[in-house]
Amino acid sequence: MTTSTQAMSTASGIGSSPRRPDGTVKVRGEFAYSSDLWHEDMLWGATLRSPHPHARVKRIDITEAVRVQGVYAVLTHEDVPGVNRYGLEHQDQPVLAADVVRYQGEPVALVAADHPETARRAMKRIEVDYEVLDPVTDAEQAVVGQTPALHTGGNVVRHVPIRFGDPGATAEVVVSGSYEVGMQDQAFLGPESGLAVPADDGGVDLYVATQWLHVDQRQIVQALGLPEEKVRLTLGGVGGAFGGREDLSIQIHACLLALHTGRPVKMVYNREESFYGHVHRHPARLHYEHGADRHGRLVYVKARIFLDGGAYASSTPAVVANAATLGVGPYEVPNVAIDCWGTYTNNPPCGAMRGFGAVQAAFGYESQMDRLAEACGISPVEVRLRNAMREGSLMPTGQVVDSAAPVGELLRRLERMPLPSAPEGERDLRTLPGGVSNTTHGEGVVRGVGIAVGIKNICFSEGFDDYSTARVRLEVVAGEAAATVQTAACEVGQGLVTVLQQIVRTELGVERVTILPMDTTIGNAGSTSASRQTYVTGGAVRSACLAVRSALFKRITDAPGDLSLVGGKLVSARQGVLADLVDVLGETVVDETVEWRHRPTETLDPETGAGNAHVQYGFAAHRAVVDVDTELGLVKVVSLDCVQDVGKALNPQAVLGQIQGGSAQGLGLAVMEEIQTSGGKIRNPSFTDYLIPTVLDMPPMNIDVLELADPHAPYGLRGVGEPPTISSTPAIVAAIRAATGRALTRVPVRPEHLI
Repeated sequence: MTTSTQAMSTASGIGSSPRRPDGTVKVRGEFAYSSDLWHEDMLWGATLRSPHPHARVKRIDITEAVRVQGVYAVLTHEDVPGVNRYGLEHQDQPVLAADVVRYQGEPVALVAADHPETARRAMKRIEVDYEVLDPVTDAEQAVVGQTPALHTGGNVVRHVPIRFGDPGATAEVVVSGSYEVGMQDQAFLGPESGLAVPADDGGVDLYVATQWLHVDQRQIVQALGLPEEKVRLTLGGVGGAFGGREDLSIQIHACLLALHTGRPVKMVYNREESFYGHVHRHPARLHYEHGADRHGRLVYVKARIFLDGGAYASSTPAVVANAATLGVGPYEVPNVAIDCWGTYTNNPPCGAMRGFGAVQAAFGYESQMDRLAEACGISPVEVRLRNAMREGSLMPTGQVVDSAAPVGELLRRLERMPLPSAPEGERDLRTLPGGVSNTTHGEGVVRGVGIAVGIKNICFSEGFDDYSTARVRLEVVAGEAAATVQTAACEVGQGLVTVLQQIVRTELGVERVTILPMDTTIGNAGSTSASRQTYVTGGAVRSACLAVRSALFKRITDAPGDLSLVGGKLVSARQGVLADLVDVLGETVVDETVEWRHRPTETLDPETGAGNAHVQYGFAAHRAVVDVDTELGLVKVVSLDCVQDVGKALNPQAVLGQIQGGSAQGLGLAVMEEIQTSGGKIRNPSFTDYLIPTVLDMPPMNIDVLELADPHAPYGLRGVGEPPTISSTPAIVAAIRAATGRALTRVPVRPEHLI
């Protein structure tokens, strides 16, 4: 896609990598995160949570808690003035448990006090009489109806069938496998936090770290029984999200306490409470069967996928749809029969996490592709090349992939990347698995190489009204042409603020661009998820800039067709520079607000899964090199190379950062990250026992970025954040298989799987 002339003339416009406005203060430790919020007369809130995964609440006695000096409020479900239910897609989750708790950590009561320790001390004096019930913990058993119903209607949140081609197709070569994906945590470093301030109009102002201001507002007003205009949200500084902030945490609780006490109330989770207080990645069980001809060309794929949604629905319906519709991977398959279920259990609630259903499916289908390569006697790269999707291919939903799908090109480029040199002589211990602990000097260490490809839908799907609102204002400020941008799109650390500035500089030719704080005084911008904000809010800001330009040019001439704004100048294609923008504007203020939508999508047919459900597809491929100590069961990822198509790199440095970050999370899922549960209880709610990759775990990465423009997207861009998380995990596990010869059907791979 050809961009406007401003792109070539603005040094900090699209295609450049300007310094992030929040970068320096974050590096210096001066950035104000939501947990740093402060009000001179604020109280501290605390949450009493259920110790049981499943129990009936028979009695709640707050008498002793209220008597603690310094306590201003103790609230239960009886104090919720509106509807005691909320939820992203289904309102099935209580604000505070009334008659039953469905997971360990479910909120039961709230305390507000003048000191956080006072609040915690009072919380311990609340007496709750529980009748403990047997928990439902097996998602597959929940589907077949062999467990008690946890919600009205049973334990199936959603079932998506995909039927494409001939259901009775047969093949010469058949490979089958069952796979498991553990429960991964988003592990953002900034805990859930926020400050609720009661207002004179009887409403409340909430400052909070979140991913979607307007959907938070919608759920809060229903619980508080207030009109929308009386619940105002402003984004606080966000210390990472990755999907874990799409669901509510402290939002309603802090507002309830603030309105009840008439004082500002701050809530901040500690790390253990954070593990209980947000959703996680759905653990999955996947049963696959791939049929192919003897040359490795796919004839059919059959799959049954079970996703454990935990106690409440959250975004399980959409995760199920993604796992189903993307369940065969980036391959052409003429015959498909997939069934995907998302279920209720008494395990911790699961919802959005980077990759969102595609991660789980990719571990299954990529493991199968390696098995198929072995069965056909061809290389893992070759079997993928023979089945690679391309532009014009059909998805199993019948949707035509109508922009670049360079799966073959990704693989060929990956193959051409140099491999790390083979180790010779005495090695630096830091390069060995477990070497930093002096557990090995290279004995029993074997090297393996693996590859994988992934596919991910970009933006919201299935007919969702996915749009963003942006306001752009152009005026002269202190003798300089300046633009101001307002949206409700949440900056969660991904660099959106920087990209929006780049778009405005490109389209309006001004360097001075201010992004106002994100809040609900402007229309919805949707969630910072689904790799959608640069696409949708970027599209909205670009459209608002074009409206500003158009309005300005119409004031100057009846024939504005050859005019543009470049470097602070008004430029004619025929006559060159006409005037300084400052002089053209004078006292004029041009202010435009735009609601921008991408092309529409369709709901899936409930019987066949057919439909144009997705806006856009993103593709990435990884090659992993690992060293495995086969005696100790330890793994060191030596290199993790990636090739990804991004359509257009609006900010090349940010693109590399997204690919590196997504790959790190994929590495974590491959070899270390898992919330371990037993009987519905979390066994490792801390960063001592829940391990995430550090600088010592992340290997060097060769990254090759393709820019194959999507003609349907602003600037031709393609969402970047999620695809690298999808293919990195199966590539690493494939490399471990190559080193050890073990089947490895579960992630994360543990030492006991290797010895």
